[in-house]
Amino acid sequence: MKVLKILVDENIVFGKEAFSEFGDVVLINGREITNSVVKDCDILITRSITKVNENLLSGSKVKFVGTTTIGVDHLDENYLSSNGIFYTNASGCNAFSVTEYIFSALFLLSKKDNFILSDKSIGIVGVGNIGSKVAKLASSLGMNVLLNDPPRKRKERDFQNTEIENILKCDIITIHTPLILSGIDSTFHLFDKDKLELISENSILINTSRGEVVNNSALQIILQKTKLSAVFDVWEYEPNINFDLANLCKIATPHIAGYSFDGKLEGTRMIFEKLNSFLSLDKKFNFADEQKREIVFSSFAEKDKFSVLQEIFSNVYSIQKDDTNFRRFFLKNEIQYGFDFLRKNYPKRREIPFYNFSFSNASFLSAEILKNFRINQKAC
Repeated sequence: MKVLKILVDENIVFGKEAFSEFGDVVLINGREITNSVVKDCDILITRSITKVNENLLSGSKVKFVGTTTIGVDHLDENYLSSNGIFYTNASGCNAFSVTEYIFSALFLLSKKDNFILSDKSIGIVGVGNIGSKVAKLASSLGMNVLLNDPPRKRKERDFQNTEIENILKCDIITIHTPLILSGIDSTFHLFDKDKLELISENSILINTSRGEVVNNSALQIILQKTKLSAVFDVWEYEPNINFDLANLCKIATPHIAGYSFDGKLEGTRMIFEKLNSFLSLDKKFNFADEQKREIVFSSFAEKDKFSVLQEIFSNVYSIQKDDTNFRRFFLKNEIQYGFDFLRKNYPKRREIPFYNFSFSNASFLSAEILKNFRINQKAC
């Protein structure tokens, strides 16, 4: 029986261990996957930094392409389909990771700039796996939530769509669209110069989707002359990103919003199961890694729910640290090197459910907030 040759991006969690169940695994940096490397492979398991198209796969034996990411804009779907190459993604695998990134940023900025989230409106552009979760959490905090998703509006009679012009009036705007290069739902430079100029300079603009959804050069000019706060995790021309824009952002990170260990693990697990199905096998792999950790808060006297959540998030995930680590490379003028270095060497970041929180008094957190933020509460 033929032994399958499987090429796996070296940064995929448990990539070698899990996919060795199916054959011989070769690990390689995602930016170094070329046609000559992939030619003799049967299966390709990759991430978003590898463009999977005719240039990569022409003349190869690849019949299965799995990407451990939500997005598929790095896959040439027409080429893959027309050449009988099965492809799949890990839809929703890191949605909670990105959602926690969003709220870590918002709790940090609310503390720094002294505002209360429940006083703010939030416009969510793209209401899929991530956008829906952001909306749910924002609603539970009492924020005024507006949604924009034209494809959903056309498909769902009851979807409450807000036109983009009104979204631009919100206090907080967060982008969660895929990158679509053409057609009625094109998102390339969806936020162009004209739209960016309509955003209030006191607002917060967050992009964790794809860098090309926002005209980065136009945004740089606006940030130079206004007080608009930008929280950016994705950029045009990654990893060779606009240094001046990154330096002007309130929070700048190297495309790691979805980089929680839990999200990565789920992405690997999902592609593992899809490869099982594709090969009509029933291979097993134990994706459990370690027991939950305990975080104890002895007292929250005189604090409100926003302060408590801010403290929970600062204990679980410090977005400030990711921003600081990235800016160290700004000073050395090594932003391109730092972008890939930080992604490759990203620390193990766990999501909120990995922790058990012990409170002496948690009455300030409603059952709805505990559930929506996935907070495991244990009494002291």
